[in-house]
Amino acid sequence: MQTFIHYFLHFGFPFFIAYGFFKKDWKKVYLILIATMLVDLDHLVASPIFQVNRCSINFHPLHTYYAMILYVILLFFRKPFHIIGIGLLFHMLTDFIDCMMMYSNCKDCFSDSPVIELLRTTSRFLGI
Repeated sequence: MQTFIHYFLHFGFPFFIAYGFFKKDWKKVYLILIATMLVDLDHLVASPIFQVNRCSINFHPLHTYYAMILYVILLFFRKPFHIIGIGLLFHMLTDFIDCMMMYSNCKDCFSDSPVIELLRTTSRFLGI
């Protein structure tokens, strides 16, 4: 179920964002939101490239808190930059939700993760 939720949030939910908030240009906006998936190219610089149960938040260069600050700044620019910012931030939220699902199943698996404090704090806040 976690995999389904993850990929639905990456590919399905952007349709609802595009259609719900940008009805006039929803097709173009949806394509831009999907194009923000290219942010995952930073996974190629990781060693190993793929690792089960690895949280990408604050691990990969384009998934760091510093990068997210830049994505927030994009929200204050004109089209299409604010749409790109929305897509990138939603991508980070989706990856964080995935991290939370993994963390709830195995808290010890993330003891050395760079996002462990955020996971612990969010978990306590949500009562998980």
